[in-house]
Amino acid sequence: MFKRKTGISLGCDYNPEQWSPDVWREDVALMRQAGVDLVAVNIFGWSNVEPSPGRYHFDDLDEVIGLLHENGIQVNLGTGTSSPPPWLSTLYPEILPAAADGTIRFPGGRQAWCPSSPVFREKALALVEQVAQRYGSHPAVALWHVSNELGCHNALCYCDASAEAFRGWLRERYRKIETLNEAWGTSFWSQRYGDWSEIQPPRLALSLRNPAQIVDFHRFSSDELLGYYRAEAEILRRHSDIKVTTNFMVTAHIRNLDYWSWAPEMDVVANDHYLDHRLGDPVAELSFAADLTRGLAGGKPWMLMEQAAGAVNWQPHNLTKAPGEMIRNSLTHVARGADSLCFFQWRASAQGAEKFHSALLPHAGTDTVAWREVLRLSETLDRIGEVAGTEVESDVALVFSWESWWSAEGEARPSQAVTYLDQVHRAHRALRELGVTTDVVAPGADLEKYKLVVVPCLYMVSDEAAERMAAYVENGGSLLVTFFSGIVDERDRIRLGGYPGAFKDVLGVHGEEFAPLLPGHQVRLSNGATGTTWTERLRTTTAETVATYTDGPMPGVPAITRNGNAWYVATELDPRGLRELVRDAVTAAGVTAAGPESNGDVEVVRRSGDGRSYLFVINHGTQPVAIETGHDLVTDTEISNVGAGQTAVIREVTA
Repeated sequence: MFKRKTGISLGCDYNPEQWSPDVWREDVALMRQAGVDLVAVNIFGWSNVEPSPGRYHFDDLDEVIGLLHENGIQVNLGTGTSSPPPWLSTLYPEILPAAADGTIRFPGGRQAWCPSSPVFREKALALVEQVAQRYGSHPAVALWHVSNELGCHNALCYCDASAEAFRGWLRERYRKIETLNEAWGTSFWSQRYGDWSEIQPPRLALSLRNPAQIVDFHRFSSDELLGYYRAEAEILRRHSDIKVTTNFMVTAHIRNLDYWSWAPEMDVVANDHYLDHRLGDPVAELSFAADLTRGLAGGKPWMLMEQAAGAVNWQPHNLTKAPGEMIRNSLTHVARGADSLCFFQWRASAQGAEKFHSALLPHAGTDTVAWREVLRLSETLDRIGEVAGTEVESDVALVFSWESWWSAEGEARPSQAVTYLDQVHRAHRALRELGVTTDVVAPGADLEKYKLVVVPCLYMVSDEAAERMAAYVENGGSLLVTFFSGIVDERDRIRLGGYPGAFKDVLGVHGEEFAPLLPGHQVRLSNGATGTTWTERLRTTTAETVATYTDGPMPGVPAITRNGNAWYVATELDPRGLRELVRDAVTAAGVTAAGPESNGDVEVVRRSGDGRSYLFVINHGTQPVAIETGHDLVTDTEISNVGAGQTAVIREVTA
C-alpha cells in the first residue's frame, strides 16, 4: 500500500504545535506503548511553518519528525496547506470564498480559501515546494498527505474568481456557446447565452435555478479541487518517490466531490469516516462507506485515514462508544478491505473548536476505559496482521453515482421526500442483512464478474452506462432497479418516451406518470408488502407482474415486475418487503451469502488471496452467533460461536 511495516497499520493524526516539547516526548513514548506505527503531522501546520510571508521555520517539525523516527514510527507527512494562516487572508482578502448568496466567508475556522484563487494556489504551492525539498528523502516519511479533507467546507465557491474559472471549464467542455445552450436547455425562461462572459455560477436566485447549470457547477467544482490536488502532487513527486494521497470523505453528509474521477489519481486510496448518529442506522452506513471506499480502490486494500475513538464534536448529540464498539467499528473497516486504521486524533485537544472531539489519548489520560480499548485494538491488529494484502470476496455489485446524487436532489423534483443516498443505503442495508457482501461500482463499470447488480435511484445515467447494464443482462447477469432511475441523460434532459427512461426496455415496462405519496401515507401490495413515498402509473411490455398495488392512487397497477433476469420496483418498499424482494433476486441469481441473515446485528465478510482465506464475523448484537468451528486469530483459539459484542477473524483452511 505504502512504504510501511507488514500487517495492519495503526495510526493517528498528531498536532504537536498544540503542545510543548516535553509533551512530545511523553506522547511518543505512549505511542510506542499503544503500538502506533504511522503518525500524520503538519496537517494544519502552515502558520507554524511559515509564520510570516516567505519566512520558513522548520525547527519544530524537524524535531518532531526526528523524534518519531528515532522511535521507529513512520510519518504520514502533510503539506500543511489545508488552512491558510491569518497573514495570507489579511494581505490577500481575495482568496476568501463566497457562498451561494454572494456573501464572503471569513477566516476564523478552516479552509477559508477559494479553490479557484490563483493567489492562494501560488502561496500554497510555494509552501509545498519547501516541505517537499526538506523532507522528500527523509527516511521517516512513508506517505505524503496533500492538504486535508479537500472540499469539506469550501468545495462550492461562487466568487468572481470561481466564475471566471467556471467559464473556462465550460469552454473546454462545450467548445461552442451554442453547444452549451443546447446542453443546458437555455431556451427555457429566456436563458440563452450569446457570449461566455454572460455566464455566472448558479448563485441564489429569486426562483428555481437551471438544474443542468447546477450539475455542471458541481462537476466543475470537483474538477477544480482535483486540479489543485494534482498541482500539489506534481511538486511532491518531483522531489520524492514516496506515495501521495489525500483523505476522501466517503460519508453520509459530504457529497460535493466525484471521487470516481479522483480515485485514479491516488497512489493510495484513503478515507475518513465517522459514525453519524443523525442517521437511523449509523453502523449500516459505516459498512456502506467502507464498501464504497473499496470500490474506489478498485477492490484493492485501502486506508482508513481518520475515525473517532469515541465521540465527535460536530453532531447535535455526540454519543460516545460503548466498550468494544470502537473495535467492532475498526474491524468492520478491515473486513471490508482496509489494511491501515488511523484515528483523529492522538491526544485530545485542550483548546480550539475540536477540544471535545475524542482521541486515542483522552483528556483523562491513560487510566481510562478509552485507553485500555486502544491497547486492546492494537493487540487485536497485531494478531490479525496476516490478513493484510488479501481482498474482499463479492459477486454482487451496487451502482453508485455522485452525479445522480447531485441531480436527483435538484430544487424542482417530483417529491422532496426522495433523497438519493437514502435509497442507496436502503438497498445496501437489505443486502447486508441477507449476509451478502456488496461491491460498490461506478455507472459504466465492468460488471462481468457479478451475478447480481443492484441499481438504486440512478436518476442520471449516460447512454453508454445504460447500454453496458443492458448487455450485462443479455449475457445472463441479473439486474435489480429501483424507482426514479434512468430518468435523465448526463445533461439532466428527460429521456422521452416513458419511464424509467434508459432502463425501460431491459426491464420490460413503460411508465406514464409519477404519483408520489404524501408523508405518512402508504400503499399495500398484493404480496403483503407496503410502500411509501412513491408510486407510478406503470404497465408491463415484456415483463411479468410480481406484485400490484391493492389501494392508493394506482390500485391494480404493477408495483414490482420481473423481465427474465431484470427486476424493477416502483415504490419505496418497507424494509421487510425490500429484503424479501432482494432475497428473491439474490436466490434467482445464484448468489451465495457469506453469512447468515440477520437484522444487521451480525456482519460476515470474507477476505482471501494468495492461498489464504479469512472470515470476519462482527457481532453487534446482544446474543452469541454460532459459526462453523475454526481458528480465531483474535483470541488465538478454536471457537464455534462469536459472543455478543465480539469479533472474530477465522483462518479458513484452503486447498
